[in-house]
Amino acid sequence: MEMNGLSASCDGLAGRGGDHADVSVSFALSQPQAGARASPSLHRLRDRKLVLEDKRRLCAWALSAALLGILLMIAHAELCPAVYQPGSIYALSINGLISVSTFCLLILIIAFHYKDVRLFIIDHNQVDWRIAMTTNRVLGISLELLVCAIHPVASYLGPDLRVPAPAPVLNSSVPPICLCQSQRETWMEIELLLSGLMFLRLYLVHRAILLHSKVLLSASYRSIGSLNNINFTFRFVLKVLMNKYPARTLLVFILLFWLSAAWMLRLCERQTEVKTGNMGTALWLIAITFLTVGYGDVAPDTSCGKVVCLFAGVMGVSCTAMLVAVVTKKLALNKGEKHVHFFMMDIQISKEIRNAAANVLRECWLLHRTTQAKNNNGEHRHHQRCLLEAIRVFRHLRLKQRKLRDYTSEMVDLSKMQMIMCDLSANWNNSYRELEQRIISMEQKLDELGQSFQSTSQLLSQALHRRRLDHR
Repeated sequence: MEMNGLSASCDGLAGRGGDHADVSVSFALSQPQAGARASPSLHRLRDRKLVLEDKRRLCAWALSAALLGILLMIAHAELCPAVYQPGSIYALSINGLISVSTFCLLILIIAFHYKDVRLFIIDHNQVDWRIAMTTNRVLGISLELLVCAIHPVASYLGPDLRVPAPAPVLNSSVPPICLCQSQRETWMEIELLLSGLMFLRLYLVHRAILLHSKVLLSASYRSIGSLNNINFTFRFVLKVLMNKYPARTLLVFILLFWLSAAWMLRLCERQTEVKTGNMGTALWLIAITFLTVGYGDVAPDTSCGKVVCLFAGVMGVSCTAMLVAVVTKKLALNKGEKHVHFFMMDIQISKEIRNAAANVLRECWLLHRTTQAKNNNGEHRHHQRCLLEAIRVFRHLRLKQRKLRDYTSEMVDLSKMQMIMCDLSANWNNSYRELEQRIISMEQKLDELGQSFQSTSQLLSQALHRRRLDHR
């Protein structure tokens, strides 16, 4: 007996478009009745497991190659002006290593998608691989290869950067056509732009987190998720991490974003020789922009720096909202603490209500006593005002107690309703069983009555027949 069909979508396996954030998990529980029928399913399970392991390994290698290229790019950007000149043998060596790591990354990305297509063929029991190559999948692979192929190429295609730039000729009558002073500065700007765009390779982090997460590796998670039609996407894994480790996840993300954005701002502002070209000033500017403070003591000077600060402000608002949600959840009382807190508040309000009721009675008695006395109009008005104030305090406390009890009843309404529904369901089941038993006993008694009536009618007919014979 073979049961196939418990499946959820896998990284790179979407039904139509090949979304790279889905993870497909299929289960095949088989009890072979015949060896010829069970062997294909077992082979598919084995092949699928091997392909998933290969995908996980290729994703880890691709992320390592991407991080290696980014680290080499950062080292080249930091050492190029200070230690060696642009276009020197050292610059060409580091750029060559970046190109080699980029080439390896592209090969790993192609191998990853090849395994992805194989997994699609195994899951859907197909033979032709072209069925998996939908338009969305082809566009996604092309965009991914384009993003991973970006790296500095000015040392190969541009002019000789070792030659100093000629001094610009100032002519007030001719307006400048380009903001750059020379072709050398143009290629340097292009190299800086390509260096900053290399951070787009960090999209591989979400894929590595998904494929190496305990949620995907746990068989219980997969089985229960498949039964509830849950897709194991990066969004689901991120929600699990935010629920289990909210502070740790936010802290790691904020620190990595802070350092990356500060270095990109320094890279953009370094050529203009302003204050924000310093790493310390860039860290300060990104921090106050991220926290939406904006003191105004420093500001970006280039368009690239302004874009980085704008993006930092948007991410700061988003992270602040998530941080507020996490802190609110941590500071909120749980169910037991709420019951204890509201119970003690109810006791305290009950004491205050009794005191307020006693004050009302006391003021009524004092007002009655001043009414009986003569020539005490001032004291009479004073006790009237005190009585009205005591009545107002008593009503306010009663309203406060009513609101507190309403809120407490809302907390326990769900559990009480669940208990009531369980009791009603149990009573209905018991009543139904008793009714079935009574109906069965009534049917048996009716059958017995029918048989007794039939036997009685036969006896009566025989007795009447004998009586007629006796009369004759």
